[in-house]
Amino acid sequence: GVTRLLLTTIPFFREVIVSSFSCEHCGWNNTEVQSAGRIQDQGVRYTLTVRAAEDMNREVVKTDSATTRIPELDFEIPAFSQKGALTTVEGLISRAISGLEQDQPTRRANEEAVAERLDEFIVKLKELKQVASPFTLIIDDPSGNSFVENPHAPQKDDALVITHYNRTPQQEEMLGLQAEAPEEKPQEEDLRNEVLQFNTNCPECNAPAQTNMKLVQIPHFKEVIIMATNCEYCGHRTNEVKSGGAVEPLGTRITLRITDPSDMTRDLLKSETCSVEIPELEFELGMAIFGGKFTTLEGLLKDIRDLVTKNPFTLGDSSNPGQVDKLQEFSQKLDQIMEGKMKAHFIMNDPAGNSYLQNVYAPEDDPEMKVERYKRTFDQNEELGLNDMKTEGYETGLAPR
Repeated sequence: GVTRLLLTTIPFFREVIVSSFSCEHCGWNNTEVQSAGRIQDQGVRYTLTVRAAEDMNREVVKTDSATTRIPELDFEIPAFSQKGALTTVEGLISRAISGLEQDQPTRRANEEAVAERLDEFIVKLKELKQVASPFTLIIDDPSGNSFVENPHAPQKDDALVITHYNRTPQQEEMLGLQAEAPEEKPQEEDLRNEVLQFNTNCPECNAPAQTNMKLVQIPHFKEVIIMATNCEYCGHRTNEVKSGGAVEPLGTRITLRITDPSDMTRDLLKSETCSVEIPELEFELGMAIFGGKFTTLEGLLKDIRDLVTKNPFTLGDSSNPGQVDKLQEFSQKLDQIMEGKMKAHFIMNDPAGNSYLQNVYAPEDDPEMKVERYKRTFDQNEELGLNDMKTEGYETGLAPR
């Protein structure tokens, strides 16, 4: 016979390989589908409510590792019991009917009672194809490579619910992603003096890159995790800081009076929840603009200048001349602050208490820097997700299932 292979792209999904085999001597033919990509980071579960005959024509990609269920009939097709297929909902049911009917003559001869029960069940499956009443089709694929068509794409499909989930160790083992008997974990190593690397993709050009990660102890503060990515293809560089500890009981407000160019060299840690103010420039930077950063005061001020002056909505022929003048004036004043020609106040306000500005006089107090601890308001706790967080006694008072 002849096997034909086709690499094709399913809209709003991914690339798949469709293989078709046909025999000109006996007329037998078969089609299979395999994912052209890798196993996805998460498993996927499609829950389709079939309400009309049109739903039977939806395209379905079912891989080898997918489990198919119809709860109304308590019917399940286990994983790896069928080859992968590119078909429709109707084709999926027809394939199940063909599989059940295949050995019925033998069963009628040897196990008549079982054959009769299967005949009754096959009739129920055939009735599903008429869609006399709604039923539910669930395709659960730990590899994340199965697919059910949304005919309304890119709009939302009310009849289709897509759920992504993390695989269990048993599912990882089933897909061959880990050894059957995991080795004993060696004693934990001290990672504070090591730079860990993991593969990732560049956020600008999507080329393969490496992200370096290190656990750092900041003097007179706490441990933080610094992550840095450098792309060799496009030159894009980025760094991000995550707090290594919990949310502090009190918020922190740090006020520095910039009086000398040497203040620009102070180390600075701005967490994701920290906002920045410069009252002399009537400037305020929201907490979610930059994310976490570990840099110097000069580095953060340069990032602020680039963020404001390189805004695409203020450039080009359609820009407002008055607005451009204001931005140029702001940039000039910011340069004067960095050069020490203009005195200003630099304020960091972090409700989570995880931001830091270097005290060059440590362990003595810094005469130009004021650190205030304050109790968070209800709205600040709400924004940090702390009002609904219960870390003790959460077992009690749960709603009965």
